[in-house]
Amino acid sequence: MSLHDVRTYKSAEPLAREDQLAWKLAAVATDPVAVDPEVAEMIGNRIIDNASVAAASIARGPIRSARAQALGHRSGRGAPVFGLAGDVKVSPEWAAWANGVAVRELDFHDTFLAAEYSHPGDNIPPILAVAQAKGLDGAALVRGLAAGYELQVDLVKGICLHEHKIDHIAHLGPSAAGGIGALLGLSTAITYQAIQQALHTTTTTRQSRKGEISTWKAYAPAFAGKMAIEAVDRAMRGEGAPSPAYEGEDGFIAWLLSGPGHVYQVPLPGPGEPKRAILDTYTKEYSAEYQSQALIDLAKRMGPKIGDLSQVESVLIKTSHHTHYVIGTGANDPQKMDPNASRETLDHSIMYIFAVALQDGGWHHEKSYAPERARRPDTVELWRKITTEEDPAWTARYHAPGADKAFGGQVVVKLKDGRTIVDELGVADAHPAGARPFARPNYVEKFRTLADGIVERAEQDRFLALVEKLPSLSGAEVAQLNFTVSSDKLGPDAPAGIF
Repeated sequence: MSLHDVRTYKSAEPLAREDQLAWKLAAVATDPVAVDPEVAEMIGNRIIDNASVAAASIARGPIRSARAQALGHRSGRGAPVFGLAGDVKVSPEWAAWANGVAVRELDFHDTFLAAEYSHPGDNIPPILAVAQAKGLDGAALVRGLAAGYELQVDLVKGICLHEHKIDHIAHLGPSAAGGIGALLGLSTAITYQAIQQALHTTTTTRQSRKGEISTWKAYAPAFAGKMAIEAVDRAMRGEGAPSPAYEGEDGFIAWLLSGPGHVYQVPLPGPGEPKRAILDTYTKEYSAEYQSQALIDLAKRMGPKIGDLSQVESVLIKTSHHTHYVIGTGANDPQKMDPNASRETLDHSIMYIFAVALQDGGWHHEKSYAPERARRPDTVELWRKITTEEDPAWTARYHAPGADKAFGGQVVVKLKDGRTIVDELGVADAHPAGARPFARPNYVEKFRTLADGIVERAEQDRFLALVEKLPSLSGAEVAQLNFTVSSDKLGPDAPAGIF
């Protein structure tokens, strides 16, 4: 890996295309280096992971709406939609839209945290949809997804968006566009234009994850994937994009990030170097914001030590800057303490999550968010005793490289009898450095659990068998990388719209 300096250039200041970040990203994406076997294996894991959470959310309102919109754009040369029969196909950008919402709705798939935050599995729906629409094989799909993950992780390592209140999908649009370029075997020049176009059209604010968080949190990554497909389509037709998108004096860095005087450093693999970034990412065992994963495991461990939770005087979670200010009391969001808050808001309240995990000894993707669960008087009482504070040591660990990186915290519980119980956990048990890292059997178990009662067992078996031979799939078999459910599992029809 090499670090690449990225800064603003005045319009009159020479900056060759080959020196622009978008070109360098495109060069990485289109470098025809072989995909390592362990990378291909992990790509299969994440395809299973995405299908797991899509199955669990298949009848939820946002998914029904997105699916109905997609069905207004049927195409014989399109891609399938989660839950629907394989012969029902829609235009690939709309398949990416519907499937992307299904994947993102429960906030339950993979994650990567560094300078910025991300769910790199959001690259899968758009790249897979294009592969299915174009009849491409498993080797092409693996190549495209390895590239999408690589660009996503490298951008997340190098460029912080949230400090400027820019939503993290601004890294997803370019990574998905680059992944599609790799999938299709496009030239670096065409992929470069697509990456710039995708950046330009997917830069939005973080209000989607602030205050009363709405269903747009699930739609935002799907929107980025949809825009990436459209950007690649335009670039393939010879159309250009705002350029240089990152370095221009009226561009992304100059006005939306740290400004003309700042230099970002983005790590990228060199020519011929394998794309292995997916191996730096990790999935969720629990359907909650990633920074809560280790703290849920810690709550499970601390609950028996505390015993009678009615005797808790206070709970202080000492943690990183991000956890404190985004999902903790440092966010200063009263909604995070509101028993009537939306599921999306509760998912971003570590105070609520820790209280429920203490009481229940675990976490459930539906029951833990149920309105009656959030309004339980003893839960509300415990919830409002929990506060967070930033601890510089945990912030440093959050940003540390390699094995030193941690996303948890230390919890100090004060009891009414004067005793104090203290414990800490750096990474979730399911993390690659955790007590029981997720491997293929864990991904399969997650799929079986979340699909139970929704996807017939034979259909589960068929889908998993395809993933097992992912790199060698034919184009026809890639088109079958989907699952179907009976119509009664899809929920009621969505309200009518335009399409």
